[in-house]
Amino acid sequence: MRADREWVKRNLGFDPIETPPPAATFARAVAPKTSEDFQREIIDFDSEGTEGREFLAFSTATGLSRFTDIPWPKSLAPQTATKLSPKAGSALPRADVLVVTWTVDEGHALSRVLTPGKDSRNDYLSYTHNYAKISQDMRNGCPAKEAKRLGAYWTTKIGGKSVVVFKSDSHMSQDGPKMPNIEVWRQIVEEVRPKLVITTGTAGGIGTDVEVGDVLVSSIVTFDCNSKFKNFKVDGELIAHDHYSSAAANTKYFTKAKDLFKANAAQLPKDNTRQPKIIKAGARSLKTGVLTTDFFGFDTSSNHYGLKGLGTVSEMGDAVLGLVAKEMGDKAPPWLAIRNVSDPQIASGSLSITDQEKLAAQIYKGFGRWSSVCSAIVCWASIAAL
Repeated sequence: MRADREWVKRNLGFDPIETPPPAATFARAVAPKTSEDFQREIIDFDSEGTEGREFLAFSTATGLSRFTDIPWPKSLAPQTATKLSPKAGSALPRADVLVVTWTVDEGHALSRVLTPGKDSRNDYLSYTHNYAKISQDMRNGCPAKEAKRLGAYWTTKIGGKSVVVFKSDSHMSQDGPKMPNIEVWRQIVEEVRPKLVITTGTAGGIGTDVEVGDVLVSSIVTFDCNSKFKNFKVDGELIAHDHYSSAAANTKYFTKAKDLFKANAAQLPKDNTRQPKIIKAGARSLKTGVLTTDFFGFDTSSNHYGLKGLGTVSEMGDAVLGLVAKEMGDKAPPWLAIRNVSDPQIASGSLSITDQEKLAAQIYKGFGRWSSVCSAIVCWASIAAL
C-alpha cells in the first residue's frame, strides 16, 4: 500500500495539503511545523478528547464509540480487575506478563481490548514510583514531566495469566538526551518480574506490501539512530545501530486472532484490499524486524529516510527494551515487539517532506486507534499461548 493525497481524501474525507484541518483538531491547538512537532502530535492526540471530537467532525474518521465487542473464546476472555488499592508511589504489582504501550490513542485501544471497562486515560492508576529521581534526567516539557508521572496502569487476567497493562508517559524520543527511558524500562521489568514482556502500538509500514492494520510480531529490534542519539553510549559503547533478539513468539492463537480482527476491521481504511494479516519477523533477519529510529522517520516512495531494507516497520522506542534485556543478561524475561501498521508508505511525488509528514500524521490520527485494536488482539493471543 502507498498513500498519496488522493488516498487520504478517499479514506479521511479531506486533503491535508489543500484543506488543512482546523487548529482545534490538534492536540496542542496549533498545527505541527517541525518533525519534533509531528512526533508530539502523534503521542498526545486523543481521539476521545476535545481535539478528537473536532477531528471526527471535520473528517470521515470514526471514534472508538464504534468499537464492537470482541467475541473471545469463553475461557480466554480478558478479566479486568475491578479495583486496585496500592499505596501512593508504590511499585508495580507482580504479574506473569507486562504489556507496555505509548501514545494516548494506543492506550485507549489497548484498554478496550485487554482491560474492558477500564480506560487508560480515565481509570488507570498513575505510576509515580521513583518519579522524582528519574525525572531529574528528563527535559522540561516532555510528556512524563507534564503528567508528573512515569505512566499509568491496570491489571487483567487472560486464561489464568496475570497481566499488568502499562501506558507509558516516558518516551525515548521525548525524555531528553540522557535517555531516562532506559531506567523506566529497567524499573518496571524488575518490579513486575514477568515471564513475558510485550511492547506494542503503532508504527509506520516500510515498503508497499503492508496495509493499515497489519501486525508485525518481532523478537528482533534494531536501533537506527542518526540524529539525537547517534553518539549515545551505554557502558562506553555506541548503541546507534545495535540490534537485539529474544525468543520467538508462540503462534498457537494467531489464527484465532486474525478471525477476531473482523469485529472491527470495517473501521480501517476503505482502500484496504484484504483483512489485516499477522506478519512474523524472521528470527535472524534484521530486515524483517522492528526498526527504532531517533527521528520522526517514515517510509516514502523516494526512500527519503533510508529505511528501505532495514525492517518491516519503524517506530521510536522498542529497541530500548532490547537494550535493557541485554543488560539484564540471564535474568531478562523473553520479550516481543507487537506493532501495527498505522500509516503506510507515503507517495513522495512533488511533495515536500513537511507535506509528507502532514499526510502520515493525519493517517495516524484517523486510523491509529483502529490499527492498535489489531495489535492488542495479537497481544492477547501471545498471552493466551503462555
